[in-house]
Amino acid sequence: MSRRRHRYNDLYTGDCLNRIAFPMGGIGAGMVCLEGTGALGSVSIRHRPDVFHQPLVFSALWVRGTPTARVLEGPVPTWKLFGPGGTANGGRDVSYGLPRFRKAEFRARFPFATVTLTDADLPVAAAVTGWSPFIPGNSDDSSLPGAVLEITLRNLSPEQPQDGVYSFHAKNFMATGKDSQAFVRPVEDGFDLVQPPQPEAPWQQGVFRAVVSGREAHVDCAWFRGGWFDPLTMLWRKVQSGAATACPPHAEGAPSAGASLYVPFHLEPSGECLISLHLLWYVPSSQLRVGGQACACGDAAAQPAYEPWYAGRFADIDDLARYWLGEQDRLRDDTVRFRDTFFDSTLPAEVLEAIAANLSIFKSPTCLRQKDGRFWGWEGCCDGGGCCHGTCTHVWNYAQAMPHLFPDLERSLRLTEFTDSQDDRGHQNFRAALPIRATEHGFHAASDGQLGGIMKAYREWRISGDTAWLRQLWPKIRRSLDYCIATWDPEHRGLLTEPHHNTYDIEFWGPDGLCSSFYLGALQAAIAMGTALGDEVDAYRRLAEASRARLETELFNGEYFIQKTQWTGLHAPDPIAAPSLGGAYSTEATAILRQEGPKYQYGDGCLSDGVLGAWIAAMCGLGTDILDPAKVTSHLRAVHRYNLRRDLSSHSNPQRPTYACGAEGGLLVCSWPRGQALSLPLVYSDEVWTGTEYHVAAHLMLRGCVREGRDIVRLCRDRYDGRVRNPFDEYECGHWYARAMSSYGMLQAL
Repeated sequence: MSRRRHRYNDLYTGDCLNRIAFPMGGIGAGMVCLEGTGALGSVSIRHRPDVFHQPLVFSALWVRGTPTARVLEGPVPTWKLFGPGGTANGGRDVSYGLPRFRKAEFRARFPFATVTLTDADLPVAAAVTGWSPFIPGNSDDSSLPGAVLEITLRNLSPEQPQDGVYSFHAKNFMATGKDSQAFVRPVEDGFDLVQPPQPEAPWQQGVFRAVVSGREAHVDCAWFRGGWFDPLTMLWRKVQSGAATACPPHAEGAPSAGASLYVPFHLEPSGECLISLHLLWYVPSSQLRVGGQACACGDAAAQPAYEPWYAGRFADIDDLARYWLGEQDRLRDDTVRFRDTFFDSTLPAEVLEAIAANLSIFKSPTCLRQKDGRFWGWEGCCDGGGCCHGTCTHVWNYAQAMPHLFPDLERSLRLTEFTDSQDDRGHQNFRAALPIRATEHGFHAASDGQLGGIMKAYREWRISGDTAWLRQLWPKIRRSLDYCIATWDPEHRGLLTEPHHNTYDIEFWGPDGLCSSFYLGALQAAIAMGTALGDEVDAYRRLAEASRARLETELFNGEYFIQKTQWTGLHAPDPIAAPSLGGAYSTEATAILRQEGPKYQYGDGCLSDGVLGAWIAAMCGLGTDILDPAKVTSHLRAVHRYNLRRDLSSHSNPQRPTYACGAEGGLLVCSWPRGQALSLPLVYSDEVWTGTEYHVAAHLMLRGCVREGRDIVRLCRDRYDGRVRNPFDEYECGHWYARAMSSYGMLQAL
């Protein structure tokens, strides 16, 4: 595969438009994506991802005197002609067969994205700018369920005026089935697609509204009713005629299958006009309930399910629309202020692109926000549902954007971790239930996740300055750390020695640089917090001293930090008897265990995450020297030297290759430069994760190795140039994967 075809943080054109899907919507409110050609897709507004949901929704442009109208989109990406959704059967209820603009260009300045459309046969050019509110420090306005399309029409003729009609059309995709009683209704300058509640399925109710502001729109709520392709056939005839007539809903019989709005316009020579289309949705309930056991009554319908934050803030779609339209100028001005401030920067273009692209995760279905305002997240999104539930502590460790942009939401995560997810022993469930609540504690705690939460509590205190908040949580924070010590370092050696679960979905047996660096960071955070609160922390101080000394001597091989695998002489049972996500030992695996030790370790490998705890400590304000800076720098340089592959064509990866493969480049999770790889090594060792790439890049930059850090970022973003992968969806275990928000750490580092 050839390398990147456009400059970083610049225009996307040609086949780099293929996979672009730019999320728009509020935090935890669902999304609609603006695609690289101007289409709307991945419509996911029912509290779950629906990544390939491409309902019949499109804009069109008719200009008087031209031979045909045009869909307000560029050429259809070729993957859609043989992709998901029935295209092998010809494609039904799609607009792909309708004329459209011949050329499209896409440019993003998060949270704004603009598609520019031109066609040599048309005297009018169009630009579609999509956005939704994103106002750091204002989590509520940033969580509104809606988006805006600003359509700018420009007369290319310096001599002739132009008249025409802009129109927007939507099949009623809110309908949940043939007998759902779904209908459309007109509103002032717009329409609603309505799914009323069903007697046995009240969660199916929802409304999607399209409304124009600042201009009069003619609303047609009576699409032609018929079989086969009749509705779209007759709809397009109306568009091509230039008619802009309003029609009320059908008075009898079946309701309309969809609705349209028409906005006539006049352009003076070389003139422009702006049409603002607002897309709002209101789905007040769901069936979503994740984690924990069913209630004792056994009645699934009686169990409370997730309800979104906006359902507690607004009574209905009308209440939401009054606020949205009444505040639209302020919402836009504040969002523009963030955009302009963020991009007014001397940071390298590839770094800005990487940071901004992953802020899109906030607008994806990875994020949810329940009715009381608390944040909750998946790790990422499967095509049709969330992937790996519970704001998983060891994955969300990496994400650095939210504590600085929406600190109230980040603090809500600490509340969940240290209250609902922690029991009296101090054991934390690393996956929180939804709705957020206490559940049983039947599996390992996650060492990196639980220890990382202690460092992050320190960070949230630093950012907020709220010592009363810290004082309230401190007893639980201390209990959490004491649990970690008793469980993984019962001999108080300063290293995690007992088997400890971690972000690789397995347990490390024996001390390792990754998790023990988390241990050291958590001890340092506890010392700082406890001292500030006047509590006794001498025992933590002694452990921290021992931890640093042993990390720097026992776990540093002169070049990088390693693992000393140990599975005998521990408090834990034999690895074969220990419960694990790694599965049971087969006869063959048992034979390897007897020779090499437990499966899925990294031993003397060069792990890209090998000093992750030291990076988290720096990001949390604990300083850059909790470990010897020279040794940390040596480790990071070794990671760059051994794990960065500029071409993966000769790399063997029997694990999950779609993140990076073939002639693409990337940073491996782990390598064994000294030739001591185990037969069954760390399960994800041969893979490439963007979240790890960015934290290593940020840590290198923090240590002054800016060139090496930028190397990693460029190879990463080259894979996400729009041809094969969506530049605004860096995936790992699911789309819009939370770990990728480690990219924000580069802003802090530089």
